[in-house]
Amino acid sequence: MSRNEIILGAVALVVVGFSLFVSLVVPRRRPEFPGNRLGLFAFVCVLLVAAMLATVEVFGAEESEQAEAGEARGAGTGEEGTEGGGGGTATGGETGGGTDTGGETGGGGDVARGADVFASAGCGSCHTLEEAGTSGTVGPNLDESSISLEAAVEQIKTGGAGMPPFEGQLAEDDIQAVAAFVVESQGR
Repeated sequence: MSRNEIILGAVALVVVGFSLFVSLVVPRRRPEFPGNRLGLFAFVCVLLVAAMLATVEVFGAEESEQAEAGEARGAGTGEEGTEGGGGGTATGGETGGGTDTGGETGGGGDVARGADVFASAGCGSCHTLEEAGTSGTVGPNLDESSISLEAAVEQIKTGGAGMPPFEGQLAEDDIQAVAAFVVESQGR
């Protein structure tokens, strides 16, 4: 179990425990409950609901982002290759084989490495991409995508729209490679 799951579970346990206590135990001991303390009771209820929603927003989003980050790592390799290919041969030079093909994809070496990064980062768990043999349904179907290399790199780096950022999790050349792979594979 991850730390986020433990925190979410603990807050949920407090909310459920309070609800059960107030609905099953308190009425037997104090049939007039909440009586003249209705305002306090309502405040505590609203506070607990707000705490649960905030916890889900903060810690649930991280779990979701981590899952998407894994998917983005798979799709992120295509995005990474896209940025490197559009900016020159630095990425191709690093892989040792991307300068002869040129173009926006950053060369065959980047695309091949992007496929590996796409798989190892778990991108396919969220994204469908026939070229990678994946059929995830959480994120966009990359076979139907028409994203540019630069946009793919930016999406992988910064995340958004439910996708976690991978800038600190993947190396720059891996991001470029994933982006190149995704852009090269779309529409096939």
